[in-house]
Amino acid sequence: MVDSIAATSLLGHRPFFSSYNWKYAANKHNCRLSFTKLMDRKDGFSSSVRRWHVKHPIRSVIKAQAAELTREAHSYREEDRIPRGFRPGIDSGVDSRPGLWPPENKADNPGLKNPLLRHERMGCGWLGAIFEWEGVLVEDNPDLEKQAWLTLAQEEGKSPPPAFMLRRIEGMKNEQAIAEVLCWSRDPGVLKRMGSRKEEIHQALQGGMYRFRSGSETFLNVLVHHKVPVALVSTRPRKSLERAIAVIGIEGVFSVIVTAEDVYRGKPDPEMFMYAAQLLQFIPERCIVFGNSNQTVEAAHDARMKCVAVASKHPVYELGAADLVVRHLDELSVVDLKNLADIEAVELEPELEMEVEAEDDQPPSTSVGVYDDFW
Repeated sequence: MVDSIAATSLLGHRPFFSSYNWKYAANKHNCRLSFTKLMDRKDGFSSSVRRWHVKHPIRSVIKAQAAELTREAHSYREEDRIPRGFRPGIDSGVDSRPGLWPPENKADNPGLKNPLLRHERMGCGWLGAIFEWEGVLVEDNPDLEKQAWLTLAQEEGKSPPPAFMLRRIEGMKNEQAIAEVLCWSRDPGVLKRMGSRKEEIHQALQGGMYRFRSGSETFLNVLVHHKVPVALVSTRPRKSLERAIAVIGIEGVFSVIVTAEDVYRGKPDPEMFMYAAQLLQFIPERCIVFGNSNQTVEAAHDARMKCVAVASKHPVYELGAADLVVRHLDELSVVDLKNLADIEAVELEPELEMEVEAEDDQPPSTSVGVYDDFW
């Protein structure tokens, strides 16, 4: 470390041990003194050489020099990123050095040959919407789900699951809930049979009756009018979901439909939302998830997506972790979605604040060392 400090002159100070030729000094005074012995001995050189007088301990001085060199080396690395011949314009109070500002747009695709399409993709209007089904677009009756599980437990001769366990398995796939939470079986064949039977019970209780939640149909029409791609995700089987879509008459609205057969795990795992974003061909940061539970909020944020929570079965104050909370979807506008999809404004502000705090925490620069000339 001492050699590297001695060979560096970035600090604007004379290094502690300088770059003096010790061998030359030793020969001149007929004494051979290695650098290691100099550090170990208190009296420094032989009697013919004057002593060093240092006000601070050597170890603290070396640490201070190393800290200064680290800061200067980091600043020099940033300066190297500025191309030669760069002439900054008027000072606007924003760091305008190329490579540092403006930040890289994650939605940009240099491979696009059409500049208009590339410009549209870089704007905040390039976004996709991912909807859950029950409780968001259509009315949901949680009592039917609870009754379906209790009926299945009675048929299989299992003890009825308690209320806290039923709340925990909300949003999970049937097979995942049976194996990991209810612990009724782990055999794949049994899991598939019990999961299918539970869906049959739920469909029988549902009776094929579906209706839009207030404001949901209007909001879907707004998205279709503005040509926003829409995906639908659900842990229901595909046949049941397609039948329900046909009942309320919105065939062709969804560009992508992800069901229980397409994923391995349900919420709070983000697999459903990630797969829907891949099918929509959108980056996760430009996808907005619409759900009605904290499990949805957790899964969306784990997938680096924004989340709009609909307070259908939970009060508004319980959904505070979402990026936006509404009671009905018609309270939203396309401008609200564009603000949520504005990647740069949302993601870079916290990082800038952390950098300012880090600069404030840096210790003030200290003097490097004091020594006397020994000739």
